[in-house]
Amino acid sequence: MKQFYFFIFLIVFASSANAQSEFNTKFKAIPPAKVNPKTEKKLVPPATTDFPVIIPPNVYKNPNPTNPITDYKLDIKSEISMIPKNEFVNPGDEVRDRLSKGLDGQLIKEGLKEDSRYLVKIDVNFGDIRTKSEYFLIKCRDYGEIDGDFIKSTLNENVIRGSLELESYFKEFRIYFKDGINIFELEALNKGTLGGNTGEFYIYDAEGKLIRHDYWDNWDAGVKGRFVIIKE
Repeated sequence: MKQFYFFIFLIVFASSANAQSEFNTKFKAIPPAKVNPKTEKKLVPPATTDFPVIIPPNVYKNPNPTNPITDYKLDIKSEISMIPKNEFVNPGDEVRDRLSKGLDGQLIKEGLKEDSRYLVKIDVNFGDIRTKSEYFLIKCRDYGEIDGDFIKSTLNENVIRGSLELESYFKEFRIYFKDGINIFELEALNKGTLGGNTGEFYIYDAEGKLIRHDYWDNWDAGVKGRFVIIKE
């Protein structure tokens, strides 16, 4: 009987040993599929915008601004103009200056304005006049555009007409001279609004005879025209 139990024990023991060996078999783990890790997208910072800098007007240069709102300016850099400009220059002034230069050139070309570059700045000698007449009658006018020309006339440094405005028509006056040499002068007191002082004159003797007819053109202020009158 004992042998029977012993035989059963061996069978059970052998079965459990085989079962443990089957369950203890090592299995190789299946490696996971290779998957590339997701790369994080880099955040791109938004493009910076250069906002114009607001610069207030310089109160030290102009302590009494006429318009505190419009006097502010935007500091915007320009890549076109390389010429430094005044901070408070009105852009319309440049257009005005160009138009003014063009108009001046047209007026000069049409003879309506004298070119200041060619102003007469030295006195003019109209020569000698010999006469037996008691006096001369002087007639003068502005032969160009009427632009406010004034002259002064003197005889032997004595003022005959202190401020005579030249018009489109002739104005006249007389000069009485002494025996011998007399100095008669016509002086431009100013320049007209369109340029230098211009004028035309006639000189008659006491009998109405024409002695001299001439012009002066584009005189600067202070220029004199001189006549030497010799009474015989």
